[in-house]
Amino acid sequence: MYIPTHFRDDDIENIRATIRCARLATLVTATLDGPLATPLPLFLDESEGEHGTLYGHLAKGNPQWRTAPIGEALAIFTGAEAYVTPSWYPSKRQAEHVVPTWNYIAVHAHGPIEFFDDPTRLLEVVTRLTNIHETSRATPWAVSDAPADFVAAQLREIVGVRIPITMVEGKRKMSQNRPAPDRIGIATGLAASKLPRDQEVAALILVQD
Repeated sequence: MYIPTHFRDDDIENIRATIRCARLATLVTATLDGPLATPLPLFLDESEGEHGTLYGHLAKGNPQWRTAPIGEALAIFTGAEAYVTPSWYPSKRQAEHVVPTWNYIAVHAHGPIEFFDDPTRLLEVVTRLTNIHETSRATPWAVSDAPADFVAAQLREIVGVRIPITMVEGKRKMSQNRPAPDRIGIATGLAASKLPRDQEVAALILVQD
């Protein structure tokens, strides 16, 4: 990922927060047949390895797990993002040399990928993933709520994914390269949007000051 110095985010807590909040990641592997990519939820086990380890699962019918990867896998996580119009730049009144851009947060996690079909390990992954996304509900659903034989049958239709992270890159592009008046103008414009994601970016821009 191309990361200019002023957009680089090496704060491990920021990176982990992006991974936790992303909900859906994109898993990419390079193969002799070309790149393969799958959108899927992944969770980070922060206690396993220097940079943590990612876990998730694929459908058994997905060819990505059957196709030998070349080198390490890449998991892409994205956070808050918003379009930025140059109309919000006060500097536009002094110079017309301005263009639109996009503000966003992204994390790229690299590591060797392991696929597995052991039912005990799969059950642990599915249970942990379910608990992560159910915990905020008033009445959380649990894997154990389903009949054991049904769960066992479902596990036979998936393949586990494990990626020990060897390198992680964080990018937080929040108009840090613009002068303060422009950042305030962008934040004000986004804050007036009806889209919650725009409002989220507005708050993040102001944090940079």
